[in-house]
Amino acid sequence: MKGKPMIRRRDFLGLSALTAFGLVLAGCDSESSSKADTSKARNGAMDNYKLGDTFKATVPLTYSFLFSDQPTYPYKKDWLLFTKMASDNNVTLDATVVPFADYTQKRSLLISSGKAPEIIAKTYPGEESAFVSSGAVLPVSDYVDLMPNFQDKVKKWKLEPEIAGLTQQDGKYYVLPGLHEELWPDYSLAFRKDILQKENLAEPKTWDEFRDVLRSLKKAHPDVVPFSDRFNGNSVLNIAGTAFGTLSGWGLVDGLAFNDSRKQFEFASSTPAFKDLLTYFNSLVSEGLMDPESFTQTDDSAIQKFTSGKSFVISANSQNIITYRTSMEQSLGKGNFTVGKITVPGGPAGNIIGGSRLENGIMLNSSVKDKDSFVALMQYIDWLFYSDAGQEFAKWGVQGTTYTKEGGKRVLAKDINFQGLNPAGTKDLRVDYGFSGGNFAYGGTTDLLQSTFDDEELAFQKAMKSKSPRPVSPPVPYSDADREQATLTLTPLKDHVKQNTLKFITGQRSLSEFDAYVKELDSKGMGKYVDLANKAYKAYADKK
Repeated sequence: MKGKPMIRRRDFLGLSALTAFGLVLAGCDSESSSKADTSKARNGAMDNYKLGDTFKATVPLTYSFLFSDQPTYPYKKDWLLFTKMASDNNVTLDATVVPFADYTQKRSLLISSGKAPEIIAKTYPGEESAFVSSGAVLPVSDYVDLMPNFQDKVKKWKLEPEIAGLTQQDGKYYVLPGLHEELWPDYSLAFRKDILQKENLAEPKTWDEFRDVLRSLKKAHPDVVPFSDRFNGNSVLNIAGTAFGTLSGWGLVDGLAFNDSRKQFEFASSTPAFKDLLTYFNSLVSEGLMDPESFTQTDDSAIQKFTSGKSFVISANSQNIITYRTSMEQSLGKGNFTVGKITVPGGPAGNIIGGSRLENGIMLNSSVKDKDSFVALMQYIDWLFYSDAGQEFAKWGVQGTTYTKEGGKRVLAKDINFQGLNPAGTKDLRVDYGFSGGNFAYGGTTDLLQSTFDDEELAFQKAMKSKSPRPVSPPVPYSDADREQATLTLTPLKDHVKQNTLKFITGQRSLSEFDAYVKELDSKGMGKYVDLANKAYKAYADKK
């Protein structure tokens, strides 16, 4: 597709994931929206708390916390993370521990029943939308004046457009997201780079070059299908979709893309750019360059093919690379292969990448505004999640105990390991101490983010800086009724898109039927869905 690419709206609406619970909550009566009188809720709060201060409550405080429990580093009440909070911040977190696999559903049940803890962790922007109309979660935007570190990072990193994307119809937002200084691209394609070198092939810089490389590999190894993917193709379709000026795979989300020239949203999966994407991947499959099972096989099956030498390309993030190498040392022998990510290829829409600088964060139970220690809670959250010191604590732990600083560089203690940084360590930073866990450690400066990267990943991140981020799209703050209708309509639309993406790419359906497919989307409510989005966007734009 030529010309200016479509601008993707925020990557995290999250409508369909909470459909059932959103509809239940939409029928509830909203609680009072009156703002808390913070002058009367200062029990434990610091006087004149400001940017750079370490928060310590003036009296011991306890807050309830919904904790998403990872099986790889299960919750321990006596982690140093928690004991240090109690001693240094005078705050105890009373955790409701929920297994990671059940977390989204359990969180919704707790909120809808009015039994949610005060701090609700691991919430991705967009997931809060289902709970807004009931008054169950706090409009946190009313209280960011109590959070100097949060405000500083938003201003310093020019995150205002991303924060604006959180806006609901009432002009407020209800989630405090993790904030990244820069976009953090992680997923790409991993190649057997020793095979590329053997065949004298350069790493591809565009999707056209990627296909040419696969053709050369196929010619040199006719019995091999070079590319057999994992994640059911969702990762590669996501990153390629951006380069083609459309949305697909993990990037499909709500299906809406903003057409900047027309100043309105459209359904990305009905556009010529989407057809171009399908045509491209269909060519990979039809030429025997990509395994058609990429879209249906298990991850284990795809990994086995790659690590045993039956394929040469697979999707990966930085941690996947480590796992692949471990398996290949056993199957192929140490020193007999080289594996690494390539920079994400550019495409018809340009040398661009998608993503957001906002990460998962927290919601607050609306009941917290009635606590006499409400101000202290906001100060504590500001310090832990948004101050440089709090973020370093959540990620690295306690200086002198879990890590040291040598020439400004953070170094794990000799007996502690974290994701292979210190293989000789007999203890683990997450398992034994609770740091670098998904409930607390997210967002921060690029320096902090990359402080646990190895040299190879640092080089990848440096190379990815040549890419331009896809512009942030404007918000779509639906009314409660319109959100409900949009949610109901989106589910069958996405199902039809996913089914036909597979059929078009694998040749089960001819690309000559693309126009018929678009008409099928229309019959499933695509026009009404897009109209609802543009109605909400226009109402928002008119208020500005």
